[in-house]
Amino acid sequence: MRKTVLILGNSDSGLYDFRKEVLTALMEEGYEVHVSVPDTGHAKKIDALGCVRHGTDLDRRGMNPLRDAKLFFFYLRLIRRVRPGAVLTYTIKPNIYGGMACRLLRAPYLVNITGLGTTLEHEGLLQKMIVLLYRESLRAAACIFFQNRRNLDFMREKGCLKKGAKTRVISGSGVNLQEHPFRPWPRGEEVKFLSVMRIMEDKGIGELLEAAEAVHALHPETVFQILGAYEEESRGRYEPIIEGLQSRGIVRYYGYRDDIADFYEGCQAVIHPSYHEGMSNVLQEAAAAGRPVLASDISGCREIFEDGISGIAFLPRDAASLKDAILTFLTLSGGQRQKMGENARAYVERHFDRKEVVRAYLEEIRSVDGR
Repeated sequence: MRKTVLILGNSDSGLYDFRKEVLTALMEEGYEVHVSVPDTGHAKKIDALGCVRHGTDLDRRGMNPLRDAKLFFFYLRLIRRVRPGAVLTYTIKPNIYGGMACRLLRAPYLVNITGLGTTLEHEGLLQKMIVLLYRESLRAAACIFFQNRRNLDFMREKGCLKKGAKTRVISGSGVNLQEHPFRPWPRGEEVKFLSVMRIMEDKGIGELLEAAEAVHALHPETVFQILGAYEEESRGRYEPIIEGLQSRGIVRYYGYRDDIADFYEGCQAVIHPSYHEGMSNVLQEAAAAGRPVLASDISGCREIFEDGISGIAFLPRDAASLKDAILTFLTLSGGQRQKMGENARAYVERHFDRKEVVRAYLEEIRSVDGR
């Protein structure tokens, strides 16, 4: 009987962009790979890999109990039908409701904490509720992957991990160094900074816009490019500011784009002012392209660069600190900036090769099914 693996996730684009190598490696090992994700326009790419896909109604950010209960029962039915030898879950709702379904059906499962998310990062009733759900869903997990040590410590402190629970800290999703090659240094007098983010408070968009305006007043040759979609609850707050700065030539907003690599090639540095991360894919890809990174001094960012060597750290939630980091970068000569980018590439080659992340998953899945 052919072995099967079931992958539960909340994003077809995220699964394909950052984890297709995991799916491919499992199929090369002889597994039949089933995937449960919502179809937001990228699912056909997963189909093309040869996976068996199950369309899933999942509200990533909502807290509707009825919809969440429906998701839980969907997972129960799916696991009964597929009868996987192992289930691998990513992100909060698949981790929680998929984990509970696996525990109830005694299906072996492995969980990936890709980041705590906004809800867990803020004290309050919602945080307490999610912690309680995580305690139940992680109880029988064969292995729990974390993308940084802080997230592991948080879950341990909150009592989400039972004594003796098997955990592994991996380098996020890693970066495919072949798909993200070193890019030639850009030419021209404009100094382009790039930010790739969802437009929402916790990604640091407010601080970025404030710092961009201040820096541009001192250095008119700078331009700040922003890629990413608005979170609907944030659109009313930030869209007028972005449009205003764009009309003055300070910001160029491009919305969601699939051709991010071209923007990495055209910029001199990537700015990432996030408040919290699992392990930033943006910074890994930027560094792979040979671009210095200016990033919040937080877990999930600071591991990806060496301050002053391949990037510059600044305080999170602090527009003045971000402004100072940008100004420091602008004092560097062209050669110094380029050398910083070369250092960034060398660092991710040593520490964030996606092949190592794939190897970790395969080891644990083999352990679960006895291979």
